[in-house]
Amino acid sequence: MKRLALVMPFLLLVFSAQAQFGIKAGINQAVLNGENVNADTKYSTSYHAGIFYEANILGPLSIQPELLYSLNKSSWKTQFENFDNKLNYFAVPVLAKVRVGPVFVEAGPQFSFLYKAEKEGTMQTGTTYADIKRKATDDFKRGDFSLCAGAGLKLGYFLVGARFNAGINNINDVDNLSGVNDARLKNRVFQGYVALQLGK
Repeated sequence: MKRLALVMPFLLLVFSAQAQFGIKAGINQAVLNGENVNADTKYSTSYHAGIFYEANILGPLSIQPELLYSLNKSSWKTQFENFDNKLNYFAVPVLAKVRVGPVFVEAGPQFSFLYKAEKEGTMQTGTTYADIKRKATDDFKRGDFSLCAGAGLKLGYFLVGARFNAGINNINDVDNLSGVNDARLKNRVFQGYVALQLGK
């Protein structure tokens, strides 16, 4: 135990020396779609931003956890409604990353927590249209689990990359009155980003 206590500060120093912190921001192309969806859905543009920490493990392999704010906006159109779903998430991807020269590839899971959702657009009532803007947080489950994969370039302190996030679980939290054919909604998000990374 005494030897471990003596070695631990050295290991932490080596580990931290191999760690690289950074900030990143970029655009989202997101859609909310799935099974039993009685609407036309389209990708819409929004954004994400956050911080990350890359720790070298062995050779070109590293682990990169991130903390992101991500706005997933999706167009939703039915016969009587035309609105955007705006889902505001705090996302925590944990990615395995392999770099060969300036090129890197990355993949791993992501857990996201929904802290706010809104629906904004128009709704037809009779022969007129009315604006709608309402909170919709209770329409969706708070937790979302995704699988992520992407690639990019590291040019000095700067990174440019792209990533695709595929939601695994159904996030719909509203049941049909009949109790059958409930929509099973999943997030699909393409991301492009730039980042500034500090460290070796």
